[in-house]
Amino acid sequence: MSRFSKPLSLRPNMGEARIRTAMVLAAGLGKRMRPLTATRPKPLVEVAGKALLDHVLDHLRAAGIQRAVVNVHYLADALEAHIKRKSSPGMEIIISDERDLLLETGGGVTRALPLIEDDHFLVVNSDNLWVDGPVDAIRLLGQRWDDAKMDALLLLVPQARANCHSGPGDFHMDANGVLARRRPGKVAPFVFTGVQLVSRRLFADAPEGPFSTNILWDRAIAAGRAFGVVHQGLWFDVGSPPAIARTEALLATE
Repeated sequence: MSRFSKPLSLRPNMGEARIRTAMVLAAGLGKRMRPLTATRPKPLVEVAGKALLDHVLDHLRAAGIQRAVVNVHYLADALEAHIKRKSSPGMEIIISDERDLLLETGGGVTRALPLIEDDHFLVVNSDNLWVDGPVDAIRLLGQRWDDAKMDALLLLVPQARANCHSGPGDFHMDANGVLARRRPGKVAPFVFTGVQLVSRRLFADAPEGPFSTNILWDRAIAAGRAFGVVHQGLWFDVGSPPAIARTEALLATE
């Protein structure tokens, strides 16, 4: 069977890495989702009767995540109030406050590191929606994690299964799961889902202030320490108002 349709066996018979903490990126401005984000942050936009953020939090709870760190910036008060209503005994939710300065993806995680106690942890975008396949996505990442080899393990989908996504792809991946960037002007077969398992090593000597995680990925790729694994369920890029209706229609057929 092709590697495009079967999870890669990166660490057979080595057990499953326990994942206790997740960083949820929820601080963005949601410009592509306007006008819906004129009065609410993008993570609170509803798809299939549930806020995007709640879809993510439900996945985290189901996977046994004990602590979720959620960063806030745009319309932060609304997000904080919503998060307080979603707190539960099984999973502690902590706010990483970026009201003073939007730090982008890499800067946001770097600021939150003092709130994260683990050597490896999830980082999840709050604006993508997925449905688990035979093995849920978070468990799949835990099964494939090899701390000796990896600084980042990205959950990917093939272009053909990247619902509502129109980009040229993000990564190439070899038979061992090692990632390479899409070349300029070309297309790549795999799209990043917004879900990744990372080591604290990825953020060693990180820049100060706002910066993209792409900087850290490029460093890990150059060192051969960035890997991918293929998501076996559904995934949706819910980046604009038209994508909401399309996503809901596809979900209704499942």
